[in-house]
Amino acid sequence: MKKSSLFILLFFVLCLPKLLARNSSTHLRISVLTCSPGDELYSIFGHTAFRIIDSTRQTDLVYNFGTFDFEDADFYSKFTRGKLDYFLSASTVQQFMYGYQIEKRDVTEQILSLPDSTKEKITRILFENLSGPARYYKYDFLYNNCTSKVRDILINLGGLTTQTRLVPSKTTFRNMLYEYLDKGAQPWSKLGIDLLLGSPIDKVVTIPQSMFLPDYLLKGIDSSGHKDQPQLLLQKSLLFKGTAIKVKKYNWPLFVFSFLTILITLLNFSKHKNVKPFIPIVDFILFFVTGLIGMLLIFMWFGTDHKACADNYNLLWALPTNAIAALALLKKPIWLKKYFTISAFIYGFTLILWFWLPQQLNIGFIPLALLMLQRSLQLRKNDS
Repeated sequence: MKKSSLFILLFFVLCLPKLLARNSSTHLRISVLTCSPGDELYSIFGHTAFRIIDSTRQTDLVYNFGTFDFEDADFYSKFTRGKLDYFLSASTVQQFMYGYQIEKRDVTEQILSLPDSTKEKITRILFENLSGPARYYKYDFLYNNCTSKVRDILINLGGLTTQTRLVPSKTTFRNMLYEYLDKGAQPWSKLGIDLLLGSPIDKVVTIPQSMFLPDYLLKGIDSSGHKDQPQLLLQKSLLFKGTAIKVKKYNWPLFVFSFLTILITLLNFSKHKNVKPFIPIVDFILFFVTGLIGMLLIFMWFGTDHKACADNYNLLWALPTNAIAALALLKKPIWLKKYFTISAFIYGFTLILWFWLPQQLNIGFIPLALLMLQRSLQLRKNDS
């Protein structure tokens, strides 16, 4: 009798507290909300936020790292230079859901399996950030955005880890962006992104880096866990069912630039007397505009904090010096022949190596580069 009593006592002292801790139902519930892509460019990649339900305080709040002050007097200047502060905000779940319901976008919730101490730590950090200087951060599209902020908290505190590749091997940041731009029928936005963002986005992503986009953080949470690490996902549900985006893969920039190239080439070889006077005007516009584009790319590289705009190989066809050459066409100085010889060589070199450069250039610019090669050769001949 004494032995059995002693055994029961030892059970209560040693084992019961562990069982209770394992099965404890804390007053905090933390989940990740993933919003599907929208129709507009600003929403084409989706969105991510934390949701925290506190049954003790009877609160249900969404913590959102993707907010900024549109009323800032220097909004456009700061946004262009990469100096716009994004910040953490909190709203009720009803307020958060309203916009996505209006836009008919899916909202998926993943309830996380976290120890009580981790839930309290994440909640405390979010609350402290909400009211302190850490609320603000410098936004970076690839490395420090609304989704990567959630990802980093889960990696550092929540045990987010997956050994399963979420994208095929050798997938780059640009490849991942293409998936959404193609699916969202945004060929001109794709062209603009390919123009402004340089070779840094052609780096192959690691597993953690691939979770910089909402859908892939969702997949990462789904697959998080291994034999030495418990599964992170406790429960998954669809809070709101939206409308799927229709896929349209027409490459309009390629069609438009090809048409312009053919048209200008035909006009150049035309012998009609009413056509010839327009060719110098076309040459001025072509070289001046491509020169201005090159100057913009130089500014985005060296004059802003956008790391993804560095090392931009589009400068091989958008030569900043073209703007000077366009102005020189008005007086045709002696050195202009040498300039067009050099520019023709650069355009030819670029076209030959187009698909082997360290940066994936948009094929929509190929007709434009061909046109600039043809005009450089023609102007070199005219000035000889």
